[in-house]
Amino acid sequence: MTVAKQPFPVAPLTADMADKTPKESPAPFATRINPDKEALSREQIHFIRQVELEQWRKKVQKLRTRNVVTGFAIGALVVGIYGYTFYSVSQERIMDEIDEEAKRARMQGPKTGAN
Repeated sequence: MTVAKQPFPVAPLTADMADKTPKESPAPFATRINPDKEALSREQIHFIRQVELEQWRKKVQKLRTRNVVTGFAIGALVVGIYGYTFYSVSQERIMDEIDEEAKRARMQGPKTGAN
């Protein structure tokens, strides 16, 4: 019986594969630093602030777009309710006019014992 060869090497399963903590990196650009604990040069602090500012700008642009869309949706809802209210009130006036016409017609009609 022959075993089929796999096209890529398979790593053995180990217990530490589920460990999600980041490993120490030998590369200096991939390590996390804490500006409060480590002494940084003025250029490094300036670069960190520039990167943070750019990330903040991207996030603010997304939030601004969402806020504008939400504002328009709420505004459209308010205008719709306002318009519907005016429409309903104008319908009530028509009904009042019809009631008044019916009342006048009853008053002008012949007087019988049923009236």
